[in-house]
Amino acid sequence: MMDIHEILKKLPHRYPFLMVDRVTAIEKGKSIQAIKNVTINEPFFTGHFPQRPVMPGVMMLEAMAQVGALLIFDSVGASTDDNTVYYFAGIDAARFKRPVEPGDQLVMEVSMIRAKAGIYKFAGVAKVDGNVACEAEMMCTMRTVA
Repeated sequence: MMDIHEILKKLPHRYPFLMVDRVTAIEKGKSIQAIKNVTINEPFFTGHFPQRPVMPGVMMLEAMAQVGALLIFDSVGASTDDNTVYYFAGIDAARFKRPVEPGDQLVMEVSMIRAKAGIYKFAGVAKVDGNVACEAEMMCTMRTVA
């Protein structure tokens, strides 16, 4: 498990782009489960959509990618620094099954498919009340920048 203080030490993201509130389970190098509490105060709800707020699908993908980054950092015993960035390298088979609205709790489960040459492939699913909201396969990489 990981609380918000540990998450902030590991991820470089900050408001309004930090999409993980708590890690509820982790199996080193294999899988991780985390939550995002979705509130009406999210800045994207102002324009998506004012009459019926819905969490954008790309934000759910970003949330799952951040959870994947936490799995990597935990697996390799590292955290982010000013010289390391974590990038999307690809997204496959993304499907959006139900809208996510203010008041929902997004429960994300991310499993490592493979790690090779600094590229990590994950399978992710995000659920609300046990119902799939989003699923995708994602590839991410960490790179050192000057």
